[in-house]
Amino acid sequence: MFDRKIRMAHRETPSYAFNIMTTNAILNLTEATEMAHSNQDRTENKPSAYWQAVLDRDAGQDGKFVFAVSSTGVYCRPSCPARRPRRENVTFFGQPDQAEKAGYRACLRCRPKAIGGNGTTEMVKAMCRYIEQHLDEPLTLARLGSEFRQSPFHLQRTFKHVLGITPRAYADSCRMSQLKDNLRAGHSVTRSMYDAGFSSSSRLYERTSSQLGMTPDKYRRGAIAASIRYTFADSPLGRMLIAATDKGICAIQFANSDAELEQGLRHEFPFAIRRRDDAAMQHWKKDLLRQMRGQRLNTALPLDIQATAFQRRVWSHLQSIPFGVTRSYAAVAKAIGQPTATRAVARACATNPVAVAIPCHRVIRKGGDMGGYRWGLERKKALLDLEMQNA
Repeated sequence: MFDRKIRMAHRETPSYAFNIMTTNAILNLTEATEMAHSNQDRTENKPSAYWQAVLDRDAGQDGKFVFAVSSTGVYCRPSCPARRPRRENVTFFGQPDQAEKAGYRACLRCRPKAIGGNGTTEMVKAMCRYIEQHLDEPLTLARLGSEFRQSPFHLQRTFKHVLGITPRAYADSCRMSQLKDNLRAGHSVTRSMYDAGFSSSSRLYERTSSQLGMTPDKYRRGAIAASIRYTFADSPLGRMLIAATDKGICAIQFANSDAELEQGLRHEFPFAIRRRDDAAMQHWKKDLLRQMRGQRLNTALPLDIQATAFQRRVWSHLQSIPFGVTRSYAAVAKAIGQPTATRAVARACATNPVAVAIPCHRVIRKGGDMGGYRWGLERKKALLDLEMQNA
């Protein structure tokens, strides 16, 4: 009786629902297509621009893409200093992970996965750490090149490009800094010499005569052969200390109290004969305060300071910057013939022992930011404002 087939009635889908689903499908397809094209543009549709960046070793493109070389199985950042491959062997990837999934390994030279986005800088930092840890060993360019898989010539050129000095000069400065720390701590000259990595006493005295300005033993005793006189003064920047040897001013410092200033002088010359002499220092104090207020002096203040050749070049240029005028660190580096030594210029400013006399406060960052200052940014700004008012 009921032998006919059972049929279920289907509800008819409203036409507006079909239209919505169709529209969504079209939108999703369009979005997916646009996204695919966008991703493709980033890696495939810009081969000429990417390749040009690789040819130019454009560090500004680091972090935006990497290129892989099929003949070596290695991928690099655009600024990689390695020899340029053939164009037909190069593939571009948006991220290092994509290159690794395709079977490529990271370049040991440019370190494309290094934090900070600049493989060259990271590599030079690694070289610096290596040098600091092996000061007691012969550090030739050949050894460094073998350690970091670079030719000695290219390694030195890269190092100097970033820091403004050679690896050898950096090692010498590290040894000298360690030597000074050891001598200040009261260790013997012999122990300090070997701990700092100097191989012989003749080499030690050869280098320290120019960089310490005295023999190591005299430096150990805090320049005991030279009496250091000092005085205090109220300045527009707070309490100021002026110290001098018989040859000239050796220290100009700022602090909130005389006790802090004396402690700073004691730190630099822990065993020296330090003697407060307000009367003898009176004329230098007046000249320095006049200079701070923009009054021209008939003669330059005599200075007795030790410095490396690079520091002297920087400090000499700083003294040529007019009153009330600022220069960028990059401009100073360019002016002394070392356009890539911006950071080294900043270090030279930070180690200036005679504030105001060598006007490191007139050097600021390229964008107009104050940058750093050994005696505090508030004093730097106050000093620049004072000069602007009296220029």
